[in-house]
Amino acid sequence: MTEWLKTAVFYEIYPQSFCDSNADGIGDFRGIEQKLPYLEKLGVNAIWMNPCFDSSFFDAGYDVRDYYSVAPRYGNNEDLRHLLRAVHDHGMHLLLDLVPGHTAIDHPWFAESCLDEPTPSSNRYIWRVGGPRRQGYQGIAGFLSGISERPGMAAFNCFSTQPALNYGFAKVTEPWQFSWDSPEAEQTRLLMQDIMSFWLDLGCDGFRVDMAGSLVKEDENRTCTIQLWQKVRAFLNENYPDAVLVSEWGNPLQALEAGFHMDFLLHHGPTHYMDLFRENPYFSSSGSHDLSAFISYYREAYEQTKGKGLICIPSGNHDMIRLRETLTMEESKLAFAFLLTMPGCPFLYYGDEIGMRYVHGLKSKEGGYERTGSRTPMQWGRGYNALFSSAAPQKLYLPLDASDDRPTVEEQWQNNNSLLCHVQSLIAFRKAHSALRSDAFFAFLSDGEGVPLLYRRWDENEDLLIALNPSDHEAVADCSVFCAAPSLLLSYRGAAFTDGGKCILPPGSYAVFANNSSQGEKNEHPESSSAK
Repeated sequence: MTEWLKTAVFYEIYPQSFCDSNADGIGDFRGIEQKLPYLEKLGVNAIWMNPCFDSSFFDAGYDVRDYYSVAPRYGNNEDLRHLLRAVHDHGMHLLLDLVPGHTAIDHPWFAESCLDEPTPSSNRYIWRVGGPRRQGYQGIAGFLSGISERPGMAAFNCFSTQPALNYGFAKVTEPWQFSWDSPEAEQTRLLMQDIMSFWLDLGCDGFRVDMAGSLVKEDENRTCTIQLWQKVRAFLNENYPDAVLVSEWGNPLQALEAGFHMDFLLHHGPTHYMDLFRENPYFSSSGSHDLSAFISYYREAYEQTKGKGLICIPSGNHDMIRLRETLTMEESKLAFAFLLTMPGCPFLYYGDEIGMRYVHGLKSKEGGYERTGSRTPMQWGRGYNALFSSAAPQKLYLPLDASDDRPTVEEQWQNNNSLLCHVQSLIAFRKAHSALRSDAFFAFLSDGEGVPLLYRRWDENEDLLIALNPSDHEAVADCSVFCAAPSLLLSYRGAAFTDGGKCILPPGSYAVFANNSSQGEKNEHPESSSAK
């Protein structure tokens, strides 16, 4: 594993909404650079920045028009180089967002591919010509017809403005399909490796990869997609051994086998991520407090991938409703206590650390649809436009949260009890304890049915028990399997560990205890015990 990932705490920046430095109403690279001291003060040391390449912006940058140039709204390539240097000067790392599966419909490659004559781009996209009229193909959203000089229809991913690049098919069943290992499909992989080289040479530290598991079509078990990414990883290992890859895959076992350092638990798929914070959320005081399905999934995924890479849990992202839509400020503190004491690298979505709200009723922006309300400008202070931009309000990328009590960074820094200060202290606590590193050992001590939630983190230096009670009543658990008489390291709203191994937590509280037993006892793997 790349060494810096062991202590990384990531912050996702949606660049058009973070900070506007030139009064055009849209965030930019210089704005991000101006806010690096804020990120440093917060304690995060790694950034994932959403797509910044030249784009048609039908899908907020996930429709790339030029992979080798940044979008003018953010600056130019030299501005990005300057930002990367500044990030490194602040002791941080930055991952760019790579979109390998499709381009914008007005990309020059696609225009060339549409010609009814052989060109270098003729087979760069997936063109269906004649043959049976099957309705569905795995990994293809649909086909576009009547758009080209050449006969046939072009496959697209997600939106119809995103023609699919050709990485081939796992199983070729029709004449127009190329095998995943054909020269035509291989050319697309080599082209993407060239793009990665370009930006790594400019100074980025790696990539978060959009829709990483869906490149090869009709690949039911992702076997061929895994082999494709293993080839990319081999290329990076030879030429850029420190380059980090994070996947939007949603299946850690497959993604880490493919060569990614980390995979996200996503808001869709089998991971039960939504049980944490959003759908009948465990961390709501009024929730059912049943996390058993999540724990069952996580345990299995952790055991299968242990030592191979990391499973990452985000506070949110640009594709889902904000944390504060379902959790109060106080409940969010417990959610962050969970995020910042679990294994894997934590990912904080910009604004979640101050409790920014999902803004209802907004008109869809750049393909955001219902996601638009999670992409509003960062709220820095009480001044004009929440200090996001000096542009006229009607020029802002998106309207601000209009609430009189909208949270701001400026106000929360002045309140030691704020969510922002709480998150800052939790990040500092994580950094201070080697047992909370992303790769340190982990085991759930409760099954997730009820409260409190208990789990153990340990390494060769220390052994910690984390106990969280998000409910509105006191919770008691038998923690004797951990230690008979531990010491209290961190507590929110009070906690106690009584004689006989009972852990007592008040409503809406959490605590971290240290095992003071011998080294031999610390390294034992605990059996699961149920919280009571």
